[in-house]
Amino acid sequence: MSDPRTNDRIRVPEVRLVGPAGEQVGVVRIEVALRLAQEAELDLVEVAPNSKPPVVKIMDYGKFKYEAAQKAKEARRNQANTVLKEVRFRLKIDNHDYETKRKRAEGFLKTGDKVKAMILFRGREQQRPEQGVRLLKKFAEDVAEFGTVESNPMIDGRNMVMVIAPHKNKSEVKTEQNAARAANKEAARQARGGSSEADAPEAGETASAPAE
Repeated sequence: MSDPRTNDRIRVPEVRLVGPAGEQVGVVRIEVALRLAQEAELDLVEVAPNSKPPVVKIMDYGKFKYEAAQKAKEARRNQANTVLKEVRFRLKIDNHDYETKRKRAEGFLKTGDKVKAMILFRGREQQRPEQGVRLLKKFAEDVAEFGTVESNPMIDGRNMVMVIAPHKNKSEVKTEQNAARAANKEAARQARGGSSEADAPEAGETASAPAE
C-alpha cells in the first residue's frame, strides 16, 4: 500500500474531519481542516480516500508511521509457517506404540503444526481398508482436544492418509506463549517487591502483640 496523502497533498474542496482524539468534527472545507491541524501542531492525514467526501484525521503522522512499522515488525516476528508433521502407523499396532504416536501427534498440534497420519499397509492388508479407516477415526477422536480432521482418510498408493489441523495456528500459539511469559515476569516482579512495604509498620509505630 502507498502512503496516504497528507496536508497540502490532499486536494479536494471538502473533507469529513476526525479530530486528534477520534471525535467527529463533520464535513468542513479543506482549508479549515488544514488550519485546525496546524493549530494543533499535527498533520492532516487522508484515512478513507474513497469516501464521499474523503475522511481525514488530525494526527501525528510520524508517530503513526512508526507505530504501524513496529506492529508490522511484530507480526512478521510472530508469523511462522505451519509444518506438516507425519505420524506412521501399522494396521496391527499395539497399545504402547499407539499411545507413543498419539502423544507425539498431540505435541505437534499443540505447537500449531498439522499432522499427517499414515497407515502403512502390508501385503493383504490392502484388502481391508475399512480397518484403516477405523484406526484413523479412533486416532482423530483421541486427539480431538488439539485438532480437527482437515482431510478424511483416503488411499494413497499402498498407504492410507488423513490430515489433522491444529485448533490454533503457530502465530496464535506464539502470541499466547509471549503473553504468558510477560504475565509470569510481571507476577515474579510483584512477588519480589510487593509484600515487604505493605506489611512493614510505619516509622514511629511498633508492632502490637496479639490480644489475649
